[in-house]
Amino acid sequence: MLSVHPQYITDTAGKKLVVLPMKEFKTIMEELEDLEDIKLYDSAKASKEPSIPIDKAFKMIEAKRKKKR
Repeated sequence: MLSVHPQYITDTAGKKLVVLPMKEFKTIMEELEDLEDIKLYDSAKASKEPSIPIDKAFKMIEAKRKKKR
């Protein structure tokens, strides 16, 4: 479980802001990126579209890049 130690400050307009140590912020951002990857994976699996082997996908990407040059 992620442990955070937030501090709260109020700006001049009275809006509350949260301050986190940089290490904790980076950890949260990494966790969010991991969750986004999981969502994308789940979405791809649920779509029932045929999958492409990674080698073939990379070749297709490289071919598109070469055409743009």
